[in-house]
Amino acid sequence: MLIRSSRTATLMLLLVSFIWGAEFVLIDLAIEDIPTHTFNAIRFLLAALSLTPLIWFKRHQLKGIRWKPLLSASALLGFLLFTGFYTQTEGMHYTSVSNAGFITGLNVPLVPLLGFLLFRKRASLAVWAGVIIATTGLYLLTMGDKLQFNHGDLLVLVCAFSFAVHILLTGRFVDSLPVVPLSILQLLSVAIYSTIGAATSADPAFYHPGSPPLNWQDLAINPTVICAALIAGIMGTGYAYWAQSACQQILESHKVALIFATEPVIAYLSAWLFLNEKLGTLGMIGAGLIIAAMLISELGDRKRKVKLELLDQTTAVAD
Repeated sequence: MLIRSSRTATLMLLLVSFIWGAEFVLIDLAIEDIPTHTFNAIRFLLAALSLTPLIWFKRHQLKGIRWKPLLSASALLGFLLFTGFYTQTEGMHYTSVSNAGFITGLNVPLVPLLGFLLFRKRASLAVWAGVIIATTGLYLLTMGDKLQFNHGDLLVLVCAFSFAVHILLTGRFVDSLPVVPLSILQLLSVAIYSTIGAATSADPAFYHPGSPPLNWQDLAINPTVICAALIAGIMGTGYAYWAQSACQQILESHKVALIFATEPVIAYLSAWLFLNEKLGTLGMIGAGLIIAAMLISELGDRKRKVKLELLDQTTAVAD
């Protein structure tokens, strides 16, 4: 499937944010019963397997494929995802959910900043305005009036950098590498890294201390773990990272980061709908700012493109 419209790409990535926000509670419950590395190994393996039928429809892409750059890019993207998911989960053991949510959301300003520092890619004023507004909104939504940092926040900051670099590199790799194999192989890489992590961890891979303690037989029939692995694996991982790779063929990296900034908005709305949690005045203002940031960035860039097209036409006529 080739994404031809920026509107279609935006809607597809908004669906990704919706899935991520809605699945948060389910995953949070699952990792109380199963070690993080083990859950991620299962989740990403299911994700890779769920995308394999797409190879049949894209089999023409396998002819003359450059395997060395494809495998290298997949291993690198997979390592960034593995690092991001692991440091975020580990950091949440030592910091609050609000801190983790805000610091993870810092990948929004990090994408255009790192894009300029690493690749000299400039963003428009509208984009920077959207980034600043979205970051302010993330702070109000996740932190409220609190500003208390601790040592777990450093781990989550590594997560933010990992996700930002992953978005940037995906935008570069999809220009020259086939999307479906790239998506499958990077997800398979995360599964391999997570399996190694589970095997080398001091904690048993299929045993999680709790009340009562669970072994692998218990986990195999645990409905929460099964539902979380299936939903997160197929939709929240398989579809999500295929959609990101496909959509970044026509959307710039900073726009993808701004769209993904809506994830905490959806997570809070899900908590309000299903868990009866209150968002609060500052939270509602923050959610509004994040949505406004997307619109400002999109409309500002659209006007800029129209001006550039008109300038090109005028130049062509003059020539």
